Amino acid sequence: MNKKHKILVIEDEDDIRELIAFNLELNNMNVLKAKDGEQGIKISEKEHPDIIILDLMLPGIDGFEVCRYLKKNKATRDIIIIMLTARAEDPDVVTGLEIGADDYITKPFSPRILIARINATLRRKNEIGRDQPAPMQVKVHDITIDIPRHEVYVKDEFINLSVTEFEILKFLASNPGWVFSRNQIINSVKGANSPITLRSVDVQILGLRKKLGSQGRFIETIRGVGYRLQSE
Repeated sequence: MNKKHKILVIEDEDDIRELIAFNLELNNMNVLKAKDGEQGIKISEKEHPDIIILDLMLPGIDGFEVCRYLKKNKATRDIIIIMLTARAEDPDVVTGLEIGADDYITKPFSPRILIARINATLRRKNEIGRDQPAPMQVKVHDITIDIPRHEVYVKDEFINLSVTEFEILKFLASNPGWVFSRNQIINSVKGANSPITLRSVDVQILGLRKKLGSQGRFIETIRGVGYRLQSE
């Protein structure tokens, strides 16, 4: 029997909260509900849900503060957070992703799209957490990354990358099609306490594109969000 994933919905509007909960329950998910940020934090710390669906415009503590708190708390920082909000401006999306949200969906929304995004995020988390040998090579487009040797080839041509460039490319190429914020790239490459700056990620990406030549075009800038390596 498949595990029933535990989903916490933090939403102050009753009708929207119930609509989300209804659709999640139809898809065999165990739903918890909170009507404000404080209640959401308490439930998160007690129940440790797999995913939180988080509205931003909440009474009292807003969604950004809830996300910041949970991501700084050792007991809750690994919970997947999907922001679901009417705030669709680029600065809000950027802020949400930079403080640790795993996805950002704007209202009005399709329940089917929400379920699809939840399932995609869960699959990715399971793949990352699965106990399996690390791949020896990553291949995407005409780029080959030899992980043990720390070598990169475009077709058969060796490309000389710095350590940081190599780690960024390996991270993006291991997750083709996924968009990552600069903070997510930093945390994955150097660790959460790295002194590397957001601006230096842009510089590293610029250098990567140049060194990869024709294949550099597959590293895409997603305006207001971050970067991804285009999937094949």
